[in-house]
Amino acid sequence: MKLTSKSRYAVMALVDLARFDNINPVSLRDISLRQGISLDYLEQIFLKLKKDQIVKSIRGTQGGYVLSRKPNEIKLTNIFHAVDEKVKTVQCKKDSKKGCNGKATKCVTHNLWDELESHINSFFDKKSLEDLLKSSTENRI
Repeated sequence: MKLTSKSRYAVMALVDLARFDNINPVSLRDISLRQGISLDYLEQIFLKLKKDQIVKSIRGTQGGYVLSRKPNEIKLTNIFHAVDEKVKTVQCKKDSKKGCNGKATKCVTHNLWDELESHINSFFDKKSLEDLLKSSTENRI
């Protein structure tokens, strides 16, 4: 199981945004410089986050982005969903009659990976941006 750079960068950018948006809207350029993420890539990510109402854009010379909700209300699963990311440990769908390997039966370890996927998704569903803000602040002290 591997998260793509899109989902990792989305989380990094939103934690950065959450740290600064209570002062003023935050520009993607600033996030790009602080986090070392391509501005073009951030623009693509933020279009999806805006469409899913995780962020709002503010126009003007002092414009940028702000969170649409409080950091404790934004779970990591919300972010992954917004950027079309699914945490999967097996290729087959849970309700599929076909198995993981294209045969009529599921592989012998299918239930193990299915259970792991449930644990991972449960973990991400419990973690919010606020949790990440707290842990990044604690690490800097």
